[in-house]
Amino acid sequence: MAAKRTIKSKVVEEESNSSRRDFIKKSSLLTAFALAPPSFVLASENKWDEKIAEYLETVPLSIEVNGTKHNLNVEPRTTLLDLLREQLFLTGTKKGCDHGQCGACTVHVDGVRILSCLSLASMQQNAQVTTIEGLSKGKKLHPMQEAFIKNDGFQCGYCTPGQIMSGIACIKEGHANSREEIREYMSGNICRCGAYHNIVDAITEVKEGGKAL
Repeated sequence: MAAKRTIKSKVVEEESNSSRRDFIKKSSLLTAFALAPPSFVLASENKWDEKIAEYLETVPLSIEVNGTKHNLNVEPRTTLLDLLREQLFLTGTKKGCDHGQCGACTVHVDGVRILSCLSLASMQQNAQVTTIEGLSKGKKLHPMQEAFIKNDGFQCGYCTPGQIMSGIACIKEGHANSREEIREYMSGNICRCGAYHNIVDAITEVKEGGKAL
C-alpha cells in the first residue's frame, strides 16, 4: 500500500510540475510582451496579439480527413466546418445557415453523417472524417455523384455536397426503402432551387442499383 501511495504521489507531483512549467512559460511570454518597448505599429504589423492568443488559447488535435492525418492546433471554439474550410482549405463542404438547419455542411465522421457547423473540431480527436472531396477516386466519381449528374439532382449546386453526403448515409442507414422514406430522412437537407424530386431519383437509382458505397 505504501508503494502504491509513493507511485501515485510521484505521478501527481510530475503532473503538477508539468502544469507549473507550462504556467511559468506562458507567464514569461506575457511578461516579455508587456515589458517590450511600445510600438503599436510594429505590433500591428507582426500581429503579436493574434500570435499570443493562438499560443495561449489553442488545443492539440489529431484528425484524419479523407485518408490524410493532420496534427493541428485549434481554438476550442472552432467548428469542424471552419476547420475544414479555413485551415484545411476543403471548401466543398458549404456553410449555409451555420445553425444546423440547412444540411449544406453535412460530412461523415467515423461513418456517421453529422452537421459540421454544430460540431466543435476539438471533439473530433482521432476521428476519421470524410468530406465531398474524399468520395471520388481520382477522376472516378462516387456512384452517388454520378447519379446526381445523371438525374439533374441540382441547379445552383450550393447544397449538392451536403445532399450527396446525406444521400449516401441515408442508404447506409437503411432509410432508402421507398421514395417517402427517402424524403423523410433527407428532410434536413434544404434545396432552395427545389430539385427534391430529382434528388430522390438519384438516391433511388443508387439504392436499386446496389452499387457499393
